Amino acid sequence: MTPWQKRTNALTQRMAEDMLLRNLSQKTIDAYTYHVGRFAQFLGRSPEDASPEDVRSFQLHLIKERKVGWSSFNQAVCGLRFLYRTTFPRHWAVRMVPFGKKPKKLPAVLSGDEVHGILQCIRSLKHRTFLLTLYAAGLRLSEAAQLTIPDIDGHRMLLAVRCGKGQKDRQVPLSPRLLTELRAYWKEVRSPKYLFPGKTFQRPLSSTTIQKTFKAAAVKAGIRKRVTPHTLRHSYATGLLEAGVDLLTIGQLLGHKSFSTTMVYLHVRRPHLDSTPSPVDWLPVRQLPGWVTPTTVGPDNSSASPTS
Repeated sequence: MTPWQKRTNALTQRMAEDMLLRNLSQKTIDAYTYHVGRFAQFLGRSPEDASPEDVRSFQLHLIKERKVGWSSFNQAVCGLRFLYRTTFPRHWAVRMVPFGKKPKKLPAVLSGDEVHGILQCIRSLKHRTFLLTLYAAGLRLSEAAQLTIPDIDGHRMLLAVRCGKGQKDRQVPLSPRLLTELRAYWKEVRSPKYLFPGKTFQRPLSSTTIQKTFKAAAVKAGIRKRVTPHTLRHSYATGLLEAGVDLLTIGQLLGHKSFSTTMVYLHVRRPHLDSTPSPVDWLPVRQLPGWVTPTTVGPDNSSASPTS
């Protein structure tokens, strides 16, 4: 997504400044200004004079014509609400701009063998170590991209995560195996700033590059599930839950704001599912299709029913 600094529209600049005053993240500013810019293109004029009916028409346009996902739809709603609550306050009730109900889908989860298979299909040492870090520490893709050498505390065996979602810092345990892999990787790269640099040492590794690498490796490894690099984070959380780590601790390690977000992993843990029986196992055998009454052979070599 284009950084808001590259947009010269006066409305975009003012809205971005309002968000800077509230210390919102770069990604939030980029997203909100992007959607407000699309709204202006849809109207063919400045959104300053838009009405609730204009907003409604734009939302229908997003659903019917552009067919955006519900995450993008709700992101656009957040941008419009900020615009009309802060940058250009309106007398009409902004809270009447509706959010879409986002479908609740269970996350895909990879087993340890599947993760190993994917990593083995990646030739690039940088890309393989990056994805291993995602899995070993449960990081978001953007969090791993921003890691620097001082974030690795080998003495206390902790990994510092800077500028997580909501600009919240946290610390996660540093796996001994991950520390060994990072040291071997560092001997090859020796970047002065970012642990995983991009085309230059002054820029972090691009998320698009990692996504393409992961997708190609998953196909090569024979993974048929719909997976992304974020699946490694889900697999990390599920693995901790199956190992007996409590949900509160897992939520803190993942940097979740809401406990309900962490509870989704209760629905995908394997021991919980394995211990659930099926009612079909309780049915008498005679209820099954194709059941035939067994027969026995009597003294006179004639067949007889067991009830005769």
